[in-house]
Amino acid sequence: MAPLIVDIHTHVYPPAYMQMLRARKTVPYVHDPAAANAPPRLIILSSDDDASIPLDQRGRPVDASYSDIEVKLAFMRRHGINSSVISLANPWLDFLAPEEAQTWAERINDDLEATCAGVNRAADPDNTRALHEKETLYAFGALPLSAPSAEVVVREIQRLKTLPHLRGVIMGTTGLGKGLDDSRLDPVWKALQETDSLLFLHPHYGLPDEAFGGPEALNRYGHVLPLALGFPLETTIAVTRMFLAGVFDRFPGLKILLAHSGGTLPFLAGRIESCILHERKFVANGGDVPGPQRSVWDVLNTNIYLDAVVYGTAGLKAAVTAAGGADRLLFGTDHPFFPPLGKDDEEWPSVTTNYKAIHAAFEGEGETVAGVLGENAARILKLK
Repeated sequence: MAPLIVDIHTHVYPPAYMQMLRARKTVPYVHDPAAANAPPRLIILSSDDDASIPLDQRGRPVDASYSDIEVKLAFMRRHGINSSVISLANPWLDFLAPEEAQTWAERINDDLEATCAGVNRAADPDNTRALHEKETLYAFGALPLSAPSAEVVVREIQRLKTLPHLRGVIMGTTGLGKGLDDSRLDPVWKALQETDSLLFLHPHYGLPDEAFGGPEALNRYGHVLPLALGFPLETTIAVTRMFLAGVFDRFPGLKILLAHSGGTLPFLAGRIESCILHERKFVANGGDVPGPQRSVWDVLNTNIYLDAVVYGTAGLKAAVTAAGGADRLLFGTDHPFFPPLGKDDEEWPSVTTNYKAIHAAFEGEGETVAGVLGENAARILKLK
């Protein structure tokens, strides 16, 4: 029997979200080129919004795979995926005006629930088939982080637990605007802990353009620098700030799934730990800043899960070592990003590369491979 395969890192821009982006003229926004049959262009990063670049060439093309759930299901069938946990792609709802945040969050999350319910009902009307025998959808909800108060965010976290197909929330690294070490987020962390909700932490803002050589380098090299380097470092910095601020001390039951195998966190965890142990500002060394009470390794082994979207065996092995075992590693595709460049290509190299890396990293370990591909996700997210 083929192993259960669950994709926990796969994005959707619902039609209402695309409509909202089309109405905007500042990042993020969607532009419809004048050329016939040209797909819409998504301008998602500030570096894409360069006046020197023709409008019809800015950002990236976004075809039906970004918003049509039937295309998502076809992609799943092509790559043998049984279940997908869909989520709104970056930049989520971070850019909304405070008075709009709650309404849009509820609308989009209800749409996600309805989409999942419809697909699952059609695949198994009597709810009698096993998970690996059908195509199912679940979702991570979006949060109204720009709302006037954290209480609005807390209420949405609590409401999401009443939606049968929601399995947690997705969130970027800015939190309420000042990063994830912001003490104003404590009610949010508390709500996630109390409701036993998994937080899928995903990068978006990267590093300043100057870190990559400024606009000239970005125009020359496209998205390679901000996506390959900026996103992983953004995740690493965000989680390290949480750790230094004692978030995991105050909320030891917080559960976080990190995109892209935690960025560079698995590789740098030891260095982070060493720098903390030698930091004179912390109380443990005679300073006046409390500093974290738990070790980086304890948090990685207890509070953190990692996706397997790392495209190589070396990265996967580092992720498993840092996480304390392959039972905390979950398969993902990052669909619909990184599509094949050839028009006639049916398989996505970005996906098959992840498959190959998992099998190579755990060669001869059938149970471990099955766990990473789907059993871990089914257990952690309580998929039926």
